[in-house]
Amino acid sequence: MKFPRAYTAAEIARLTDARLIGGEQLLLTGINEIHKVQPGDITFADSEKYFAKSLNSAATAVILPKEVDCPDGKVLFISKDPFEAYDKLVRMHRPFQPMTARISESAQVHPSAIVEPGVHIGHHVVVGPYTYIQAGAIIGDHTHIGGRVLIQAGAIIGTDAFYFQKTEKGYRKWTSGGRVVIQDEVQIGAGCTINKGVSGDTVIGQGTKMDCQVHVGHGAVIGRNCLIAAQCGISGKATLEDEVVLYGQVGVAPRVRIGKGAVVSAKSGVSKDLPPGKAYFGIPAEDIRQKQRQLAALRNLPEWMKGNR
Repeated sequence: MKFPRAYTAAEIARLTDARLIGGEQLLLTGINEIHKVQPGDITFADSEKYFAKSLNSAATAVILPKEVDCPDGKVLFISKDPFEAYDKLVRMHRPFQPMTARISESAQVHPSAIVEPGVHIGHHVVVGPYTYIQAGAIIGDHTHIGGRVLIQAGAIIGTDAFYFQKTEKGYRKWTSGGRVVIQDEVQIGAGCTINKGVSGDTVIGQGTKMDCQVHVGHGAVIGRNCLIAAQCGISGKATLEDEVVLYGQVGVAPRVRIGKGAVVSAKSGVSKDLPPGKAYFGIPAEDIRQKQRQLAALRNLPEWMKGNR
């Protein structure tokens, strides 16, 4: 999530009630999770096992619960509750705004777009030219939709990220500060649900087609010209490169990457990165030819056991 303006480190320290280590005038331009940080971003770590990863990341500022050596070119914010300090910054820039109209006054809907009855469009949404949104769809706040996009009936886009911090008192919800970005010529099937990112963007690449009842988790990035069949589930921060094909009921685990042009057969479970340009099947998904040989050997196992008694 990018701020509407750059803040000095001193300003952020005051806003979060944190102790600043480093240059007061260093400019900070956004906030993001460790997996997606860029220069100018703020991130946080509330457990020592993540300190090194945060400090060595591209982030310019890190919120920590204890003082450590500050790397050159960075600043540290020392807070007794880094999660709350981080979440406070997100809440400041994404304050709760209930819908009070079917289409928010702050939404920008291109005059050539077709929006059927019963569609709800939230705050700060952008809908591009010649896009067609069918009845009953819900487009959540800060969603950006390109041109010539088809969103079928009942799709729900821009729902909160399913992201919580576990504490002794239960689960604390992260405020969703990210967006959903749907590029040109995408098709979203009926009943699909797409979560916005926690602080980054969930992206559906140009020309991608999604069947009905597909779920895309927070911060996932789907490339160009992908085909995703019904009832697939793509977990948060997963990446599908261009031209990936997922057949029905494929499950993709968090943060895995599926390479360009890969094809994953129906009911497979992707639990680790898959190289590009190959076909995969099974749970866990493996090279389809290797998996078929394994299944053939398994079918022959009873006869083999009889012959080796």
